[in-house]
Amino acid sequence: MALRGIGLAGAAAVLAAVVTAVVLGAFSLVTFPAYGNSNVLLALTVAGQAAALALVAAGVLCARAGERAPGRAALVRVGTLAAPTGSALLVATTLGIPLAATRLYLHGVSVDQEFRTQFLTRSTTSLGLPDMAYADLPSFYPSGWFWLGGRFADLAGLEGWAAYKPWSILSLAVAAALVTVLWTRLLRTDLGAVVAAASVSVMLAHGSPEPYGAVVALFIPPVLLLAWHAVSPTDRRGGRGATLATLLFLGASACMYTLYTGLAAATVVLMALVATVLAWWRSRPYPVWLPAARLAVIGVGSLLLALIVWAPYLLAALRGAPADSGTAMHYLPDAGARLPLPMTAGGLTGWVCLAGLVWIVARAWTSRRAQALGLGVAAVYLWCLASLAATAVGTTMLGFRTEPVLILLLVAAGVFALADLAGLVVRAAGRQGGHERPAAEAGRRRRGAVAVVGVLAALAGLAHAQGVPDHLHEEIRLAYTDTDGDGVRADQRPPGPESHYAEVDRVIREAFPDRDRTDIVVVSTADAFLSYHPYLAYQAVTSHYANPLGRYADRNDAMIEWEEATGPDEFLAMLSDTPWRAPDAIVARPGGSGYTLRLSEDTYPNDPNVRRFSVTIPAEAVEGGPFEVHEVGPFSVITVN
Repeated sequence: MALRGIGLAGAAAVLAAVVTAVVLGAFSLVTFPAYGNSNVLLALTVAGQAAALALVAAGVLCARAGERAPGRAALVRVGTLAAPTGSALLVATTLGIPLAATRLYLHGVSVDQEFRTQFLTRSTTSLGLPDMAYADLPSFYPSGWFWLGGRFADLAGLEGWAAYKPWSILSLAVAAALVTVLWTRLLRTDLGAVVAAASVSVMLAHGSPEPYGAVVALFIPPVLLLAWHAVSPTDRRGGRGATLATLLFLGASACMYTLYTGLAAATVVLMALVATVLAWWRSRPYPVWLPAARLAVIGVGSLLLALIVWAPYLLAALRGAPADSGTAMHYLPDAGARLPLPMTAGGLTGWVCLAGLVWIVARAWTSRRAQALGLGVAAVYLWCLASLAATAVGTTMLGFRTEPVLILLLVAAGVFALADLAGLVVRAAGRQGGHERPAAEAGRRRRGAVAVVGVLAALAGLAHAQGVPDHLHEEIRLAYTDTDGDGVRADQRPPGPESHYAEVDRVIREAFPDRDRTDIVVVSTADAFLSYHPYLAYQAVTSHYANPLGRYADRNDAMIEWEEATGPDEFLAMLSDTPWRAPDAIVARPGGSGYTLRLSEDTYPNDPNVRRFSVTIPAEAVEGGPFEVHEVGPFSVITVN
C-alpha cells in the first residue's frame, strides 16, 4: 500500500509539472495586455479554473463509479490521478494566467519579495547553501525551497529572478497535487479530492504571495490527522507509519519554513500531552508512555533531517563566531495585535470557517478528524496568545502569520461539516414521514439529491476560485508595475531606475574582468539590484532577514563612519579595517557634496518597524587612489581596485 501511494504521488507530481509547463509555456507564446489594463487575462483565468474544477469533478465521479461493486480498478486509478491533476491545474491557471504578461511573480520585487528574489538568485550560483547576502557565511534562512529553485533555474537556463515566477507556480502546483494524493489516501477519494481542492483554493488566496510557506502550510491539516494517529493510535501497534510520515514532514518543513514548522511541532507536542492525559485519565488502547515515546522519535528524527539545511549555520554559531541577536521576530502590525477570527469575516470563506468551527466543537468526542483539526486550531490560538504576551518582553512570535494555517484548518473542517450535512440531505431524500420510500424511488431521489449537492459544491468552488485574482489584486498590480531584471515594466509604462541595472552590472564586471560576480562584494542601496545580479552584498536588505553572523548593526555603524572620511587613503582604511570582506564596488546616488547610500534600522515596536536613513560618502573620499567613479543614469558606481 505504501509503495502504491508513493507511485501515485510520483505520477501526480509529474502530471502537475506537465500541466504547469503547458499553461506557462502556452501563455508565454502570445502577447497579452497587462492584467490591470484589460479583462482578457481574467476571462481566460476563469475559463482555466472551470476546466480545473471540472477535472477534479471528473476524478471524483470516476473514483465513485470505480469503487462501487463490483469495482473497476481502472476507473479508480483514473480518478485518483485526475483529481490531483485538476488541483495542479487550478494553481497553474489561477496564478499563471493573470501573470502571463509579466516575468515577475506576485508582489513584483517589492518589500519582502525583494529579499526572496535575491535569495533565489544567489541559490542559482552554488550547489551549497550560501547566505542570501553575505560572503563566507552559511545560510541562516532555511534554504530548502530556494536550493531546489536554484537547481530548477540552472536546468531551465534562467537567471534567478526570471526563475522565481515559474518556480513558485510549479512548486505550488506540485504541492497541490501531492496534498490531493495525501487527502485521498486518508479519506474516501471523493471527499479527499473536495477537501484538497478547497484547501488549494484557499491557499491561493491567502498564502500564495509567500510560495515556500504556502507549500508547507498546505500539508499541515492532513499531517495533523496523521500526527494524532501517531501519538494517540487506535491500537498499541497502530500509528507507526503515521509516526514516520509526521517525522518526514517536520524534517522537510524545517528545511523550508521555520515558523510553520514550529507551529506544527508545537501542535504535535500538544497532541502528545492530550493523548498522555487521556491514557492516564481513562482507558486507552495504548500505554501511558506511548505518546511521549512517539513524540521523542518524531522530534529526534525530524531534527536530524533538518540538519541537512541547518548544520552549516549551527556549526558556525557553535564555533563562537560573533553574531547579532537578530530581529526576525520584531514585527507587530495591526493584525499582529489581534487574534485572527476568519470565521467572523463573512463571505464564502468566513461561512465555511464558521461551519468548520461548529463541526469541530460538535464532533470533538466522536470524530478523530475533529480532534486532530481542533487541536491544530487550539495550537494556533495558543501561539497567537503567546505572541501577544511576548510583546511585553520586547519581541513577538509573529502570530499574525499563522492565520493562513488557521484558515486551512477551519476550511478543511468546514468541508467535513458540509459533507455531513449533505449526507443528511441525501438520506432524507429517500425517506418520507420517517419511513423509507420504495427502493427504486428512494434510489432515484437520492441520486437527484447527490447531483444537486454536487452542483452546489462546484458552483461554490468556482465562485471562490474566480475571486482569488481580485483578492490578489495589489500583488498582481506590483508584478506589472515593478521593473524587471531586463529593465522592462510589464504594463508598458516607462521603467524605473532599475532599467540602468544592466549598465551598472557591466561597469562592475569590466572593472573586475577576472572575477566572477559571486566573488565581488557590492554595497548597494539601489532597490532590487542584488535581486537581479548575484553579487555578494556588503549589507543585507533589512536586519529582519539578515544573518545574525553577518553583524548587521555593526556594518551599519561602519557605514555611518564613512561620512567622516576626508580622503581616499582614510576611506580605504575604513573599508578594510573590519572583520568582514571589504566592498569591491559601491552603487550610490550622487547628490550635493558626495554620494548617498540609503540604510535601514530596526525600530520595533513601532509600526512600520523599519526606519530608512541616508549616509553620504564625501566626494573627496573617492577622488583618486584605488577609487574610480562611473556615472550610470541616476547612479554612481564606485569601484575599488
